[in-house]
Amino acid sequence: MESVREKISFYLSAAVYLLFNVRLGVDAAATFTATFWQILQTAPYVAGGTYVIIALLQYMSGGEKVPWDRRLRLFFAIGILAGLILGIYEYAGVDTVPGK
Repeated sequence: MESVREKISFYLSAAVYLLFNVRLGVDAAATFTATFWQILQTAPYVAGGTYVIIALLQYMSGGEKVPWDRRLRLFFAIGILAGLILGIYEYAGVDTVPGK
C-alpha cells in the first residue's frame, strides 16, 4: 500500500466486510455478540477460499508471492460475498433452528 488512495480503499473494504457481517440484536451487546459469532463461524471458510485463490494466483504467476494487502483484500471480498449470502438466507425467514 503505497498511495493514500490504496490505503483508503483498503480500510473501506474492511469496513464493508464488517458491515455485511453485522447481525442485529435487541441491544448493542446482542448485536456485537451476534456479529462476533457470525464472523467467527464464517472466517474459516472465507480463509480457506482465500488460501485456495492465493495458491492459484501464485502458481499462475510462477511462484511470485501475493502482497499481504492483496491477500486481505481477497479475504474481505470473499467475506463480503459470504456475509451477503448468509444475510439473505437468515433474513429471508429460513428457520435455522430445527423444531421451532
